Amino acid sequence: MRVHAFRSKSGDGQTWTVAAIVALQSLSAAFFVADAFADLQRDGISAHIAVEGPIAVSLFAGIAFGARRLRTMLADARRRDSALAAASGALGEVVQAQFAEWRLTAAEADVALFALKGCDVAQIARLRSTATGTVRAQLARAYAKAGVGSRAALVSLFIEDLLNDVPVPAARRAA
Repeated sequence: MRVHAFRSKSGDGQTWTVAAIVALQSLSAAFFVADAFADLQRDGISAHIAVEGPIAVSLFAGIAFGARRLRTMLADARRRDSALAAASGALGEVVQAQFAEWRLTAAEADVALFALKGCDVAQIARLRSTATGTVRAQLARAYAKAGVGSRAALVSLFIEDLLNDVPVPAARRAA
């Protein structure tokens, strides 16, 4: 059961906005082209056609740019979602491997994973259909096997591994 879901939604609004603008531009361009043809048939070449022609060309250029931008945004979103899924899967593998190294029982691993996901003792007990005292005891054993004393310390073990290659900025000197 998933307790928290982190999904990439930041680009969805932009994608729909650009798609709506491209659609509106397409309708406008179609209107201007149809109107220009009708005017051309009725009146021949005129100042009105000289104005509508560049407008239609500009709209078609906008459509091409908008469609290209939309395609780029969708490709970027797919790459971000793919990278997030890969990172999420990799983190899950790291967590499971660490639990195995600490020799957590299946129950201890379950409660430790729920704790990593941010569940409190009462939530874990409800999710596992066990008593809160049982969950507390299992968490205490998991923390002891991990060499930590709290949920925050357990989380920090995994965060530290994730940030292992990130350079730590030098301390600023007082002027």
